[in-house]
Amino acid sequence: MVNMIHEYKDRVRDYECDIQGIVNNANYQHYLEHARHMFLRSKELSFSELHDQGIDCVVSRIDLRYKYPLKGMDEFIVRTTLQKEGLRYVFLQDIYRAADEKLCLKGKVEVVCLINGKLGDSDYLMERLKDA
Repeated sequence: MVNMIHEYKDRVRDYECDIQGIVNNANYQHYLEHARHMFLRSKELSFSELHDQGIDCVVSRIDLRYKYPLKGMDEFIVRTTLQKEGLRYVFLQDIYRAADEKLCLKGKVEVVCLINGKLGDSDYLMERLKDA
């Protein structure tokens, strides 16, 4: 089991908001994805490097629970925990408004690896993540 914590901080850009002045729901997935990429980079991994080795990590399922809206120029924190469950890598990702730690979103993103196009487990990926 891999269990790590990573924090990524960012700010809402005005163009990410809808007419109501709150972040459009689809943008939360962008925040989570970017935080996952930054998490891997903090472990000296990248999706392009993995792809070059025949390892493609793909999202198989996403569950998002919207709790409180972010607004234009709000700073936010994405906190990521990674767990290994069978062939799945499960990213538990929560988004908090930085000013007051208000929980804005609870997310669960399940990712699987395709090794040279076939569903499988990556010893290379596990090795790189275990020392984190």
